[in-house]
Formats: sequence, structure tokens, C-alpha cells
Amino acid sequence: MTVEVFPEAAAAADDLRVWPASTARLPNGGLAVGGVSLAEVAQRFDTPVYVLDEGEVRGRCRTYRAAFPEADVLYAAKAFLSRAMARWVREEGLGLDVCSAGELELAVTSGFPPERVVLHGNAKSPRDIASAARLGVGRIVIDSPSEIARIAAAVGPGGHQRVLVRVVPGVEAGGHEKVRTGTEGQKFGLSATDGSAQRAVARVLGQPQLELTGLHCHIGSQITGVDAYLAALGRMVELMAAVRDAHGVALPELDLGGGHGIAYRPGEPALDLTSLARELRTALADRCAAAGLPVPRLAVEPGRAIVGPAGVAVYRVLAVKHSGGKVFVAVDGGMSDNPRPALYGVRYAPRLIGRRSPAASRTATVVGRHCEAGDVLAVDAELPEDVRPGDLLAVPVAGAYQLSMASGYNMVGRPPVVAVHGGTARVLVRRETLEDFRGRDIGA
Repeated sequence: MTVEVFPEAAAAADDLRVWPASTARLPNGGLAVGGVSLAEVAQRFDTPVYVLDEGEVRGRCRTYRAAFPEADVLYAAKAFLSRAMARWVREEGLGLDVCSAGELELAVTSGFPPERVVLHGNAKSPRDIASAARLGVGRIVIDSPSEIARIAAAVGPGGHQRVLVRVVPGVEAGGHEKVRTGTEGQKFGLSATDGSAQRAVARVLGQPQLELTGLHCHIGSQITGVDAYLAALGRMVELMAAVRDAHGVALPELDLGGGHGIAYRPGEPALDLTSLARELRTALADRCAAAGLPVPRLAVEPGRAIVGPAGVAVYRVLAVKHSGGKVFVAVDGGMSDNPRPALYGVRYAPRLIGRRSPAASRTATVVGRHCEAGDVLAVDAELPEDVRPGDLLAVPVAGAYQLSMASGYNMVGRPPVVAVHGGTARVLVRRETLEDFRGRDIGA
């Protein structure tokens, strides 16, 4: 594979900052990721297809381990999980944060040590709790009072389970109102303001089967500044001091969740991980010293920040339409494989690959194939004027909360995930087929 080197001016006009670090330009106007041409991936595996750069995932895991050498880094599986992803995370020394028995069992049956797993969920099912107890997960995060007795019953009279209590710190943060999870009056966690968190702590301490190892909070997603995390940390340390005063217990762990923001388009802000780690470390030591507490072991839960920038979605153009003064470019995927634009108004930066266009660029709206007016993948996308059916479009930063949130709408089938690394490509998750839909429908 020949890689063409462009001068700096051309590189500035063709910004690849949000693409995987392994991305290289090809002479035909294409791109290679992980040493593999994206156009060749599309030809070999069809479209739509998700391409996941194994080297980028591993590199981001190592960056977190280096930034938080004395903390627990737990990959948030809800962003994207497969057996290969669980293996990469395990081999790079991270723990795992899961939200269901399905995620838990897939991870453990692929070889992930259950003691390095934390189970979350605001409404854990009996199966979730039973699986966690049977497999021996390292921590269960208690999110409601009713879970306390249910977890104790699941582990049995002679059993033992480490737990954390999820607290609402009263901090507003996040890139969209639907992903702000640290404020009062929403479904996650227990409020310290009305005393729910304190009562839950007392109840857990009264259960001999349960060991309260610490407190947990999560303030939102797509957070690009450090201040909100520092505010949450301060309130959590205050509560830890109150627990110490009320019960004589110094909790040894503090989990500050995830939500670390990334850039989806060139020029957008992203969380400075080095600053976050440094300021959290300093603030935690200072706050604990002022409260007379030993410094607890910190935990963070990045998901999007690890896998998001490692993924690229590749679509084929099916139609180009001019309507109402706008240009619509319709592709063979859409909201069934990426509902995030419809849910949160997320904006992406797709680009033409597979051929070099001499045409000037124009603003177009990239839409999906589904029967919804809201099935829009990218607004104000800069694409060549001669974009046409059969062309390939690649969308960077597609690794997180796309396939994991995908649906069976219109029965088009969810795309496969293809891993690329060192010039080779292999399927991690196969394409969903019509046979899959027929096989589930047993009512005829």
C-alpha cells in the first residue's frame, strides 16, 4: 500500500485531528486506518461497516494508566463491548464497568477477571444481581435503597460482597441535558441533600454480608472542563467525612465516574486528561487533609474517551437529492446504527473516501435510509459538489455509543465491526442478517 505525503498546507485543509493516530492518506483520495484502506474494508465487508483501530484503543488505555498510575481505571463497557474489546482492556491493565448481566457475562466468559468488574445500574434486575453474585464481581454500585436487601439476599447468609453507594453530588455538567447525571431530581443515585445517601450508607453498614468500600458519583457525559469534577470531588469528600463522624468508618475508595469529553469535529474542545489527573490528585489530598481523612483510592470510568476516537463508520451513498434549497446525501445506514444525532443533536464530520474529487465543496445534509424525518447523520457537512450514488463516506469518532445503541428499526440489520491493526482486518462482530430477524420471530 502506497501512502502519499501531502505538504503542510494541504494537511491543514484536510484536518485529520479527530481521526485515529494511524490514519494515513492514500494516493487515490482514500484513507487507511491501522494500515488498511477503508475503501478496501468497504469492498471486502460491504457497508455500512464500523472499523475499529485496535492500536488506538490500546494506546488510549495506556494513556489513562499513565495519567492515573495510583487509581483504578475502569472501561465503561456501555460505550462499546465485544469479546475482543474486553481482551484489549484486560491486557492493558484496566478494569471494567458494566450495566447488565449481558455485559457482565460476555466479559467474564471471554476471560475478564470478575474481581476487576464493577456492576452499575439504576434499576438492576434480579438476573443482574444474581449474575453478579454468582460470578463474584469486584463491586456493585448501589443506586436505590431496595437494592441493599436484594444484594444481601443474593450473596446469602455466609456470602460477602463489596459495594459502593452512588451519590448525587448536585453538580450540573455534560454536553446535553439528557446526559447530565449529577443533578438533583433525576433517576440516578441517592441524594445527600435529602438524606437518602446517608440512610443508605447506614443500612449497608448494618448488613454483615455487605462491605461498604466507598462512594460513587457520575456527573454527566461529554464534559470538557475540570471544574465540575473538582466540585463533585469536594462534595463527596464532605460526605465521606460525615460518614466517618456518624459511623466511625473511613471509606477507602472514591469513584468519580466518567463522562470525559472528546472532539467529534476538528476544533471542538476535549477534556485535558493530564490536567484532570493532576488537579484531582491535588484536590483529593488537600480536601482529605482538611477533613482529617486518609486519602481514598480513586477510580475513574472512561468509555467514550477510549473507544470513541478509535472507530470509523463507513457508508455508501444511495441517493443525492436537491430539495428546498438544500442538498441531501442519503446513505445506506442511519439512525438504526447511530441514533445519537437524533437523540442529542450530535454533529459529525463525514468525508468522501475512495476517490479524489476535483470539484469544489458544498454544504450538504447526510441522511439515513429510515422512515423518519429525524434520521439525519450529519448537518452542514462539507462534501464535494460531485458526490454521487456509489461513493463512500467515512465518519470519524464512531466508536462509542453507536453500535451499542443500535436498533432493529426497519429490519435493515446492524453493521459489523471490523478491527484493523498492523495492516490486517478481521471481523469482531458479524453483520446482522435477515436470517437473524427470521430466527427470532417464532410466532407464525
